[in-house]
Amino acid sequence: MGGRLLPTQPLREVDEEAITLIKSFEGIPDGDPTTVNLDPYADPVGIWTIGWGHAIGGPKGFLRGPADKTAARAKYPGGITKEQADTLLRADLLDVARDVAELVEVPVDDGQFGALVSFAFNLGAGSLKISTLLRLLNGKDYEGAAEQFLRWTKATDPKTGQKKDLPGLVRRRAAERKLFLGEAWQ
Repeated sequence: MGGRLLPTQPLREVDEEAITLIKSFEGIPDGDPTTVNLDPYADPVGIWTIGWGHAIGGPKGFLRGPADKTAARAKYPGGITKEQADTLLRADLLDVARDVAELVEVPVDDGQFGALVSFAFNLGAGSLKISTLLRLLNGKDYEGAAEQFLRWTKATDPKTGQKKDLPGLVRRRAAERKLFLGEAWQ
């Protein structure tokens, strides 16, 4: 078992509505539009990413900042195709879905599960683990948990080191909240 806890939720796939939400916010930028394939790019907080939000890891965690540009490009020297980006996303979501299943102790429907996976994919399962959102959810306060999505809209500006609201995160958290509540998010 490798020290991992057994999931409290049954393992399940992320439904297509949640994947559509994730793709709509991740986008699929190309770090070098002069080439045929998709190339690594730095996300808004400076993490080197490829495809649909696949963070590129290095020996000490995620590659970050201008100094890691060469290392990020070396991991994907010819870039990737859109099909490969889709495959990377689905593999990443399997890992995130497993992490969410381990953290959630109460029944959740597909929309709730998908919203939690989107949140954890964007911010990391560690953020979900320490969140009031998870504490309220596991206490069966579903409405209170839904409101907590809206609190996670800030990111650290790599230039100033200051936390600030990012418009994309404000929109994403609102959409995740709606999906969690079973409402149309688009």
